[in-house]
Amino acid sequence: MDSKYFIHESSYIDDDVSIGEGSKIWHFCHVQKGAAIGKKCSLGQNVNVGCNVKIGNGVRIQNNVSVYEGVELEDNVFCGPSCVFTNVTTPRAHFPVHGVYARTLVKEGASLGANCTIVCGHVIGRSAMIGAGAVVTSDVPDYALMAGVPARRIGWVCECGKKLGEDLHCACGRNYRLAGDTLEKI
Repeated sequence: MDSKYFIHESSYIDDDVSIGEGSKIWHFCHVQKGAAIGKKCSLGQNVNVGCNVKIGNGVRIQNNVSVYEGVELEDNVFCGPSCVFTNVTTPRAHFPVHGVYARTLVKEGASLGANCTIVCGHVIGRSAMIGAGAVVTSDVPDYALMAGVPARRIGWVCECGKKLGEDLHCACGRNYRLAGDTLEKI
């Protein structure tokens, strides 16, 4: 492996894997063939990256997360400890899907809380925030703050992560406006 990134000696990296400069892969990880990990990413202890998974730049994946084939994480996504992805909508041990996986896209800057579950086949919007333990069963709009089982929108968040008030103005200086059921940065 290349010294432009760090891989702990207890981790296993398959052939045909791309790892970007400045990335760190910690204890007991497995990165499977065809996976692409961007620059300056961090994979905590016991992370599994499935075959052909794409992970953007600056992604942080905390301990005990499996990113299965069919999942894509864009730049600067945060995956909290033990968050869960699925990739088959109707799994059966005796009827395997043989590589036909539902696509899940987590857009730039989204944060997924500890122990949340992302049911496959959905899009998590840009800078959205999924609360700890939430179960996402549908698409999530940009900047949405989601919580509960099933997850529902309980507010909006700024790019910086702060919850927005009714005026949709953040203390960091960013401003937003509602456009139907979605939020737009202005």
